[in-house]
Formats: sequence, C-alpha cells, structure tokens
Amino acid sequence: MKRLLALPLALLLVAGCNEDPPPQAEPPGPVVHTDTGDVRGIVHPDRRVFNGVPYAAPPVGDLRWAPPEPAKPWTGERAATKPGSACPQNKNAIANLASSNEDCLFLNVTTPKSASPEQRKPVMVWIHGDGAIGAGDQFDPARLAVTGDVVVITFNFRLGVFGGFGFPGLEHSGTIGLQDQRAVLRWVQRNAAAFGGDPANVTLFGVSYGATATSAHLMSEQSRGLFHRVIMQSGFTLMDMPAGATYPGLPALPWYGWTTTKDAETQGQVVAKQLGCKDLACLRKVPAPKLLAVPQVMNIFQPYALGNDQLPPDPDKALAAGNFTEVPVLSGTTRDEHTTFVAFFRELAGSPVTAAGYPELLRTAFGDQAAKVAAEYPLKDYPTPARAWAAVITDRMWARSQLRQNQLLSAKNPLWFYEFADRDAPLDIPFPKGYDPGAWHAGDVSYLFPDSKSTAAMRPDQVALSDTMIRYWANFAHRGDPNGTGVPEWKRFSGPGSVQSLAPGKIAPVDYEQEHRLAFWRSLEPK
Repeated sequence: MKRLLALPLALLLVAGCNEDPPPQAEPPGPVVHTDTGDVRGIVHPDRRVFNGVPYAAPPVGDLRWAPPEPAKPWTGERAATKPGSACPQNKNAIANLASSNEDCLFLNVTTPKSASPEQRKPVMVWIHGDGAIGAGDQFDPARLAVTGDVVVITFNFRLGVFGGFGFPGLEHSGTIGLQDQRAVLRWVQRNAAAFGGDPANVTLFGVSYGATATSAHLMSEQSRGLFHRVIMQSGFTLMDMPAGATYPGLPALPWYGWTTTKDAETQGQVVAKQLGCKDLACLRKVPAPKLLAVPQVMNIFQPYALGNDQLPPDPDKALAAGNFTEVPVLSGTTRDEHTTFVAFFRELAGSPVTAAGYPELLRTAFGDQAAKVAAEYPLKDYPTPARAWAAVITDRMWARSQLRQNQLLSAKNPLWFYEFADRDAPLDIPFPKGYDPGAWHAGDVSYLFPDSKSTAAMRPDQVALSDTMIRYWANFAHRGDPNGTGVPEWKRFSGPGSVQSLAPGKIAPVDYEQEHRLAFWRSLEPK
C-alpha cells in the first residue's frame, strides 16, 4: 500500500545577516467551494491535492451501522492538507495501520494542475481492497492524475464489522460499506466540477474486495447513473471456493465475497453474544476497540449481503440475465493470484503446503476428482508444493470465475480483459523469506499508484510497463477504450484468446483459457 507524502519545501535566501532568518509562511494553497464549505488544499508544481474532505457525517452513536448521513456544513476555510482518520481496523502482518476512530468518512482529491471548472477532466474513484484494513491515503495517485490528465479520488469507507455487519431488525444489514461508497459517488456528482472534474465522466475502479464492490455497484439499481465506466482488478464477483482452498479447515463456499442477509444476521448474533448484548442499542454502545477484539471480526472482511433492496440474490443469475449497468468495462486478474493467499494463510500461518500433504489438500477440495487434478498439476512441474497448490487454486477459483464474469458482462457491455503477468513485480507486503509469489494478487496496484519507493525498486522495463498501464487506464477513463497513441493495441474482448497480457517488454494477447487449463476444469463440472 502507498502513502501520499506532502513535503513542503522552504527556500530561504539570506544575505548579510548572522542571525537565523524568521520562519517564512508557506504560499497559500488552492481553495475550492464544496456544497458543505470551502476547503484549502496543497499546491504542487504539477497538481493540486485536497486531503481529509468529509463526504458524510461521522457514523458514531446511533449512526453506527446506519446509512451515511450528510456531512455537517462548516464556515470559513477548512484545511484539506492532511488525510482524515482511517476507519476502525486492527493492525496485521500486511498493513501497519490501526484505528478505533469511527469518525472516518473522508476522501482525498488529486487534480492535474490544468483542471478547472472550465477545463474539466475525467474523474477516477478508487475503492481500495481487503475490506477489513486500508485507507484511501495509502495510495499515491500523483502519477495517475498527472500523466493520465484525470482527477483521482481515494476515500475511506466502513470496514469489517462496521461495514458489513448484520443483525435482526437492522435495516440494510450487510450493506453499509457499500452505501458509504455510493455516498462518495453522489458527492462526486455534486462537487467534482468545482475541483475541475467532469461529473458526467466518472470511472469507478477497485482491486480485490474493491473490485467486487465495484461489481456490486454494477448490479445495484441505486448506483445507476453515478458512474460511466468501471475497472475491476482481481475481483471475485462469481467466485466460489472449494473446501480448504483459502483457509485451512474452511468448508466449501458458494460465494467468496458475498453472503446472504440471513447469514449476515446470524453472524451478527454470534458477535452480540460474545459481547453480552441482546439488541442493537447495546451493540451501538460497545467501544470500537472492544468490538474489534471479538475473534469473529478481527481482521476479517465482512462480505456484502445479497438478496435485499441493495443487491440481487444471485450475482451469476443477475449477470446472465443482463441485470447490470450498461457501461464500458476493463477487467482482469494477475497471472498467479493465489500465491498471496498460500503465503499468508498457510506458509506464514504454520500450515505450509508439503509434498506429503498435497494429496490430502486435493482430496479435501475436490473429493473423488482429486486424482485427475493431481495428474493435471503434478508436483514435479513446480518448484515447490506451495506453488503447485497456488497454481491449482489460481486456475480453478480465479481464472475460471473471471472468464465467466467477463463473458457475461461482454454480452452487453464493451469489455477489455487483461492479465498482469510481471512475475518479478516489486514486493510491498512481507512474503515469507525465499518464497516466490510470481505475479501476485494486487501486485499490479503499485504500477498504477507508483510512489518513489516502488519506482526505485523497479527495473527500467517495469517502469515502462507502469507508464503503459497508467496510459491504458487513463485512456479508458477519457474515452471508454484503453487504446490510444503510444501504447500497444489492445483488442476488445471477444473470447479467451483476446486477453491482453501485461508484462515487462511483452504486452500482447494471450490465450487465457489455455494458460489456465480451463478446458480441464470444465471437464470436471457436472454434466
């Protein structure tokens, strides 16, 4: 994850004086009038930045687990020079970020210097991943905004138990985080023009949990008209999970990333019992740190609930029936999605994948078809058992569901399909020593939000790939098509052979179906 660092530069010219010069005031930053008050940001040579802008009221007290309320207007100028508090979350091995502050519904705006109410730019609204950790300011949009000539908005939304909680009698159980995101999109419609953004050209994009949230807005009638293009990076809209595929001991799940309202409310009752509460009034008085300490919610994302006034009961049926917003789509995965999950939920968790244990993993996940899977993915073909298991689940869970999702979306929407394939991408999360993650889940994010640290870790050909990806994403935001001057041609998706592989020095179509052995996986499906 990336942090945006604003470092003021003071140039002091002193002549003929032995005393320390008096402190010099920084030049005033730009002021923009929003519908709740004026905000003063930071001016850089190539961009303007406004951090910590409230987009909704603090969701505290009776507003915990309530849909976002309008932010309270203020008088005078509000400093927009620092990000607002991250939403409540526990620190973990991936992110050194912890918060118990529920007053967290803030957004950040980065605009190219030329953006103005008269010269409006496309707006790109980023939903970060994970669902239990993270914050908008962890991503540096400077190069995307400046090189892409777009306005970029990052933001915080309620996470984990605060965003996906369900309970009997709670209206909108399991959809609160989704409604926070929609509140940002509505804020954009009201305020983007003042920052030099075009509210009639909004691209909603996200990674992992954020990409699945983006697909939720595609399917939700309440979000229609609030965005005009979508980009989904490694989402799991139609992904089921074989037993033990992600977490040891976890049974097979029909959805990875979704739940039902009933199941969300049942889980909420378990949490309430742990806290000694019988009703919502009691739960709303539980201090945030105590709520975060409940084992059922610690660092675990809460899936969004299906089958309510926000989301359909079955995403697969909704996409198959064409019940989604008609907008251009850019969607894809990384080449080795599941290596990240094997690293953190097995290798680092004390349950490493071994040669002796590999057959049992296959039996647990695939039952009487395990022998066929073992023959298709023999250990001898992989450097380690961990990589063999990661290959199995990458193909079965990720590639299989991504292809079906994009096939269904492309029946109605123009769609461009990619695969990020840099197997030597810089690492910004702590993988086990000696572990080779390949083109890992979310490894493409630093190519779109590069900061000085990630750029310094890149080879020249990787920097060139980052520049090309930024141009693809920005072209898509401008015109609904990633193609443009100075980038390799990217054909619109028309089948598994028209997937664009994004690798250093090798940007070209790849046969996604063959690469991920999807004909084999289809052969195992019930007839």
